[in-house]
Amino acid sequence: MKRYDLIVFDWDGTLMDSTQQIIDAMQLGIEQLDLPSLSDKAVSHIIGLGLNEAVFALYPDLDAKTRQELGLHYQQNWLSSPFEAPLFDNAYNLIDHLHQQDHFLAVATGKSRRGLNKVLQRTQLNDFFHATRCIDECHSKPHPDMLEQLIDYLGVTPDKTLMIGDTSHDLNMANNAKTDSIAITHGAHDMTTLQSCKPQFIAKNLHQVQQWLTQ
Repeated sequence: MKRYDLIVFDWDGTLMDSTQQIIDAMQLGIEQLDLPSLSDKAVSHIIGLGLNEAVFALYPDLDAKTRQELGLHYQQNWLSSPFEAPLFDNAYNLIDHLHQQDHFLAVATGKSRRGLNKVLQRTQLNDFFHATRCIDECHSKPHPDMLEQLIDYLGVTPDKTLMIGDTSHDLNMANNAKTDSIAITHGAHDMTTLQSCKPQFIAKNLHQVQQWLTQ
């Protein structure tokens, strides 16, 4: 397997099993504003986008004020949820292993800086990552901005960078940044959607990611 200098992870749906929590928070916001109902699958497709881009993708014809209200409702519902999403199985071990192998490790996420810092601290993964980029600091995926910033900051090259994510937004960001990618199917997007982005490998779980990276 190719040796990568930098390995970048998406967060929600990739390292953390938070897909359903995100869907539930958005569905509650839709209900609170009495908006036309959407399927969970439709809502899951926007996971990984910035909040403004996500709301626009769900309701492109909605007026700006109501879109803003939906975004605020979503944030409030997310923050007030008593549920703390767990890491996926093998997430901690994988990150620890890669850290010991002297890879640069990073996160590129649609979460806010405040939100990412909170979960990094709770999961005790904060010290493993050399850099992180959030939606309030960069363009939304699939724009390559997050990856390009991380590549520049850590002094590596796109051909030695790998993006790991569970959505087409992650994989298309990698394509736009000219990096390799791994898709993982335990998150928001289905196999067909992920295959269309032509990742180097499609994994069912983080154990398979580790096996591929160490073969």
